[in-house]
Amino acid sequence: MKTKTVKLCNAAVIFSILVLLYGCAAKPPREEGNFRQNDLVELIKLDTSIHLDIHYARSDNFVGRPLYKEAKAFLQRPAAEAVVKANASLKPLGYGIVVFDGYRPWSITKLFWKVTPPDKHNFVADPAKGSKHNRGCAVDLSIYDLATGKEIDMTGNYDEMTERSYPTYTGGTEQQRKMRDLLRAKMEAQGFSVYEYEWWHFDYKDWKDYRITNVPFEKIK
Repeated sequence: MKTKTVKLCNAAVIFSILVLLYGCAAKPPREEGNFRQNDLVELIKLDTSIHLDIHYARSDNFVGRPLYKEAKAFLQRPAAEAVVKANASLKPLGYGIVVFDGYRPWSITKLFWKVTPPDKHNFVADPAKGSKHNRGCAVDLSIYDLATGKEIDMTGNYDEMTERSYPTYTGGTEQQRKMRDLLRAKMEAQGFSVYEYEWWHFDYKDWKDYRITNVPFEKIK
């Protein structure tokens, strides 16, 4: 048991070092053009009824280790305000929004690409192109029940790399598909579009206006 514990601790230390190295050595792709000034805002500061379930600040994610030092979600202000409007539109129906992830530093995108098998690369962004998450204009989210606070069941789990994650997946229950499609409709009404492989991933319409960014959460003012 002691040997196993030591091995686990060593693995955790090695992983932390790798994350640090990726962060230090990371160089986002160079971009030319005129971009809007970054205005990343913390979602729950705009609407405290939005729930957070930040998997990448914990170990229960597909990488298996915490990647963020803080369990927070940021977006560029226009995108954040659009999420707030989508949340408000769900309330009369008895639902609210729960956010899994928003702005994501580019170094994390690079790490995701490295640890994901090539045949699953459609579920992660190519760091050579950057992610809309890196621009602060993509958000991963779902719906929770206002009465109970519990997350609503969908056709697939967050970060599940199977066809059950597709927004067009015809399996699962009728209720699961209904809730998935309700979320999509409310987000699309506010200027978002769903990613073709992930029912939870929504890109804001103005994502091209913002530069790829690699600033860690703790340095966002």
